[in-house]
Amino acid sequence: MSKSIPTFRGDMTIEEIGAEGNRYLASAWRGVYESMHESLTDAFREIEDAAYGLFLDQLMPVVFEQLEAAGFVVSENVKEDDFVIAKRLIFRNSLEKWGSEENRSRVFWNVVRNQQGLPIGTLLTDIPHSHIKFDVPSAPVVYTLQATEPQQIRQGIRQLKEQEKQA
Repeated sequence: MSKSIPTFRGDMTIEEIGAEGNRYLASAWRGVYESMHESLTDAFREIEDAAYGLFLDQLMPVVFEQLEAAGFVVSENVKEDDFVIAKRLIFRNSLEKWGSEENRSRVFWNVVRNQQGLPIGTLLTDIPHSHIKFDVPSAPVVYTLQATEPQQIRQGIRQLKEQEKQA
């Protein structure tokens, strides 16, 4: 299972970070998916959607670790009852309203801050998945937003998904 590691620099824009995140995901997701498919198919029978968390636990941490190594902050204060996936994807910071049962879309968001602690934008991680069986029908995708406030982020996600539906 060969996968490249994303490379980030402290002077990157949110759009450049998103492009590098997508480059990594496009090259790495299938190897992780195929290596875990059998065990996660079994896990799905017992824990259903939580099996996707196990997949993301293998795929996504390197993105956040490399961003932090470049000086960015992508974490936020975790509450006691938060469900956290892949070290930085917080379930309450996600929406799932799109697609069929065979190809649903859950979008997580992470506000990205620079070395001075100032927000530079938001990374959206879109995870396609099935509610019928364990299946990731296509590569997860990273989108970016300039917005950094929760209400604006939710609105940006809705607009993005509406544009996708019309395309």
